Amino acid sequence: MDLSQTTTNVVTGGSGGNGMVSNQTNDTGAADDPKQNLNQVINSIQKTLGLLHQLYLTVSSFNAASQLPLLQRLNSLVTELNNMVKLSDKCNIEVPMEVLNLIDDGKNPDEFTRDVINSCIAKNQVTKGRTDSFKSLRKHLLEELEQTFPDEVESYREIRASSAAETKRLAQSQSMLPNGDVKVKPEI
Repeated sequence: MDLSQTTTNVVTGGSGGNGMVSNQTNDTGAADDPKQNLNQVINSIQKTLGLLHQLYLTVSSFNAASQLPLLQRLNSLVTELNNMVKLSDKCNIEVPMEVLNLIDDGKNPDEFTRDVINSCIAKNQVTKGRTDSFKSLRKHLLEELEQTFPDEVESYREIRASSAAETKRLAQSQSMLPNGDVKVKPEI
């Protein structure tokens, strides 16, 4: 393969085994599909890792005869890195800085996910505790009010029941959920 051709070919596919750039082009028509774009970037990363490994093997056993393969692999690496940059422009993935900091520190990025989940669980427990406290307070207040003002509490309960029934009927007629969210029909 001519070295000038390696800079103009668009590479897709797996990690390859020979360090050479394939002549496949990426004209599948699914250029706007985020999953396809992500798969292309992942394939490019895998190919780059394969090229880096091959480059390491070439450099570690370098002699005068391996100069041409070394240059070919360097050119392949540069081409693949260029391809990766082009493919990554199509992907819109946001990675939290905390994940990158964990990776820089040599830690597993799954720790970030675990910490976020644990934080959500803790906040959920606090919120549930507050909700339970308010329910308990409401129940206690209704009991105290019922002892002092039984007629007014009965009237209040009737108003609450009719209001709840009206809200439920209205939600069903407008395809709304009881919490006020609108149901979204899945696209086929």
